[in-house]
Amino acid sequence: MPANRDVCALTKSSVLDKWAADASGIRAIEQGDNVITMFDVIGEDYWSGGGITAKRVAAQLRAIGDRPVEVQINSPGGDMFEGIAIYNVLREHPQDITVKVMGMAASAASIIAMAGDRIEIGAASFLMIHNCWVIAIGNRHDMAETADWLAPFDQAMVDLYAAKTGRDAKDVAKWMDAETYMSGSQAIERGFADALLSADTMKVDEDAKSRDQDVNELRALELSLVSAGSSRTDARARINKIKGTPGAASEATPGAGDEWTGLTGLLSTLKS
Repeated sequence: MPANRDVCALTKSSVLDKWAADASGIRAIEQGDNVITMFDVIGEDYWSGGGITAKRVAAQLRAIGDRPVEVQINSPGGDMFEGIAIYNVLREHPQDITVKVMGMAASAASIIAMAGDRIEIGAASFLMIHNCWVIAIGNRHDMAETADWLAPFDQAMVDLYAAKTGRDAKDVAKWMDAETYMSGSQAIERGFADALLSADTMKVDEDAKSRDQDVNELRALELSLVSAGSSRTDARARINKIKGTPGAASEATPGAGDEWTGLTGLLSTLKS
């Protein structure tokens, strides 16, 4: 570990914004009892109480049993280390896994997508790969040490993508350096997916999209405070303190699921 331990692998706020604008409400029209849906950030999420974790995926796989599995993904990514764990959990499943990228598989979610024996993607969907992105606090020596510490994780992703796609590792590394978004046809051309999804298999859930956009505002604000030097705990405490401001959100426990009453008021207060 770097000398400074305040290092977290996160999804960049710009990626959250793109997901919220382009893909957050996209869902499958039909779902079977052998389907695992990943329509959230990767890793446990403080603000919604949701998030996709390896523990939850493992439990779903046990419930499905020794049958083929379909994994539907629409996620901006999140915790890269949790993404790698989920990838490995899926790869251990004894039956075939079909991955369907419904809206976006970005960052850590793109790692999970590579677990599919067959990968299908919507024509207007995106798959994004980039280098591991962290928030780290410290001086230049800490930053240099952090950079060295991150190098093996980037290489692990290069190796994973190259093995799945059959593309040269140098090409994959360049795409990661450039933070590359690939449309459905580009993902197929480059070997990251096998086929396009039919457009009539998807719908847009406007309620889900609205909720995701609201939560992303809070996630982005948290990232901004952490980037400015606050710990994640302090950042969350400061945001929650604003809930007591007149016109802000009513008292609610973070992660209370559908308790969105007052959240719009909180966001309006934060923006003003």
